[in-house]
Amino acid sequence: MSNSDNTATLAENKVLILYLLDLLPSGIIENGLYKIVTSVNGVNYFYFKQVLTDLIETKLVGLITKDEESEKIVKITSEGKNALSLTKDVLPGIVKLKADNLFKKELSSITNETSVTAEFIPKNENDYTIKCKIVENNETIFEVKTVAGSRDRAKRIVDNWNKNAAKIYPEILDILLKSE
Repeated sequence: MSNSDNTATLAENKVLILYLLDLLPSGIIENGLYKIVTSVNGVNYFYFKQVLTDLIETKLVGLITKDEESEKIVKITSEGKNALSLTKDVLPGIVKLKADNLFKKELSSITNETSVTAEFIPKNENDYTIKCKIVENNETIFEVKTVAGSRDRAKRIVDNWNKNAAKIYPEILDILLKSE
């Protein structure tokens, strides 16, 4: 591959990321963006990170953190929108078509994937902090944090939340709203 081919591919991938982010006014988590980009053009993760970092350094893309514990949201900036309007023609029509077709399918799978999360973090040998969340449109709508006395209990809580959050969440809300 010649140097001009590499430059053209790099430019095309930058424009593709800007194009996809322009379709997402509220932004998207980095892993979600990676899944969409890779489904369109099959780039590897390290190349994706290089391109994204370049876009961030040139202020065409920004990273937003709602709080220190949440994942960073990748969002196109106004400079990025201007650059996209000037460079959209770099993106071949076939790539735009593929991006448009895969975008909705990938986005809905990413939204479903990231809407319910749970993790446990060891504090010491016998104590684990568990965090269970429900996220909608990149915003945490419900979060509960608790402690378990063993790895087995922590894993069972996480697994149960991941499988049954749709049942557990309304039950917790009902308990919280109950007045005696």
